[in-house]
Amino acid sequence: MQVYLPIAELSVNLFFLVGIGGAVGFLSGLFGIGGGFLLTPLLIFSGVPSPVAVASVTGQVVAASTSGALSHYRRGGIDLHLALYLVVSGIIGAFGGVAAFDLLRRSGQLDLVISLGYLVLLGFVGVLMLNESVRSILKRRQGVVVRERQANQHNWMHGLPWRVRFKKSRLYISVLPVLTIGVFIGFVGALLGIGGGFIMVPALVYLLRVPGNVVIGTSLAQVVAMMSATTILHAVQSQSVDILLAFCLMVGGTAGAQFGASAGKYLRGEQLRGLLALLVLAVAIRFGLTLVLPPGDPFSMAVMGGL
Repeated sequence: MQVYLPIAELSVNLFFLVGIGGAVGFLSGLFGIGGGFLLTPLLIFSGVPSPVAVASVTGQVVAASTSGALSHYRRGGIDLHLALYLVVSGIIGAFGGVAAFDLLRRSGQLDLVISLGYLVLLGFVGVLMLNESVRSILKRRQGVVVRERQANQHNWMHGLPWRVRFKKSRLYISVLPVLTIGVFIGFVGALLGIGGGFIMVPALVYLLRVPGNVVIGTSLAQVVAMMSATTILHAVQSQSVDILLAFCLMVGGTAGAQFGASAGKYLRGEQLRGLLALLVLAVAIRFGLTLVLPPGDPFSMAVMGGL
């Protein structure tokens, strides 16, 4: 069953869209991630134009993250004070990301920047995650007890000025690293079409020492607010959001996430991180190949704007 995507200007099989949405939803539920960094590349590799893929996935990330954020809020798992700083700085970063997105699209360099961005970002994060998970697995097999870092263990960031007390997280830290993280996630999320949870959670845990009982909920709250603003900005400024495409992905993602969450109960944390690292590296390698291998069709016909 073919459906026509008006913004992407191509016909795609409906079951294919729902299927990849379900597959990414399954992985999202399995690994506890938003899935935007997987869904955007899959759409691009499937022939959806990069601007439409990036902009449309932001709406799907909002829908996928909202239910999780509400669940954590009902359980008291969100530091609203910390989330407010992350949301405000994230929206500021999103403005910059959408502006850069529009500028690169007009100059014809958007595809190159997206490929390079995914290659560098996912490659770096994937290597770090794989190294950490392999070390944890080896230590566990050797009988070494792996101790997690405690929230009250400070680093050099905690000595910076403009310190604010976050009571829910039991932290008294500078807002400068908080704002920096928010701006970075907002910019990258708007430019590459990712929620940024796979970057936000490690940053909150390892850099700011946010306790584990509030870190995921706080990250999801920031993702929902930031990506909602990003979706609106893309719809108004770049006009690249395909509502039909986003809706099909939402339907599949919602169902797939339930099965993924159930499957994730049977794997250890370090095993999940290792599998996620391999998945992240696979996507990074795929983007790397697009940069070095010659395209199947070296010529294309497209309307160049802004010249």
